[in-house]
Amino acid sequence: MVGSKANNKLRLSIRYIFAIVLLVIMVFPYLYMVLNSLADWSQVDRKLIPTKLTLRSYQWLFTGGETGITRPWIHAFFNSVFVSLVSTALMMLFGIMVAYALAKLKFRGRDTINNFVLFHMFFPAIILIIPNFLIIQKVGLFDTYWALIIPKAMSLWGIFMYTNFFKAVPTVFIEAAKLDGASDFKILYKIMMPMSKSITTVVFLFLLMERWTELLWDMIVVRSDGMLTLNVLLSQMFGPYQSYPGPMYAGAVMLTLPIIILFIIFGKKFQEGMQFNLK
Repeated sequence: MVGSKANNKLRLSIRYIFAIVLLVIMVFPYLYMVLNSLADWSQVDRKLIPTKLTLRSYQWLFTGGETGITRPWIHAFFNSVFVSLVSTALMMLFGIMVAYALAKLKFRGRDTINNFVLFHMFFPAIILIIPNFLIIQKVGLFDTYWALIIPKAMSLWGIFMYTNFFKAVPTVFIEAAKLDGASDFKILYKIMMPMSKSITTVVFLFLLMERWTELLWDMIVVRSDGMLTLNVLLSQMFGPYQSYPGPMYAGAVMLTLPIIILFIIFGKKFQEGMQFNLK
């Protein structure tokens, strides 16, 4: 009996050690990036854990750098915030409305549209870049906020997630609301949306992260410095700014920090939404 308890404790200890090692492996690259963004330039990429910390890399970004090439880092950051929030809001709005129609309304061609959504999700998004670019160019939206927002205003993945959730909502709620004279828009706003807070958090975080980290499309449709998003500006640092690794790390921290903060804030709702998806 004593030996069995000792074996159980040993197995538990091994599991904890294994979990801690995996956690360190996953977290250390980001910690290394943060430390090097704060490190003195003489220690960047030269010490595993820098001993001299400074804000010089961030000051370099915000003041335009020392190369004589002005880069609007603050403006690029707010470009990313604006474009990501507006695009995500549109993706969620259209996703909720389309999903409600596909899940709860009866109309001809509903199954065909459902199958099209599933079929289209298997296609890589990159095959649509050239057609989308030509359309944006012909309608005169090149190098504008519209070029960054409109092609990213619809997410088939978001429609798929909301459709599956709405299908699980008992139809009796909708029928009772219609008996009281509620329209479909009122049912969607008053019943479906309040019931979908958990799944909305999951969809919001994933769509926002996807749009926030978009690089290729943003590089194609904008040219002027005033329209650059933060990830495009960061990618350009590998050219003229490659001799400034500290600011490169600082820019990477600026790019990832908002997403991490959002995951921390909405962590509980995110877990609830993921548990529903796994059922």
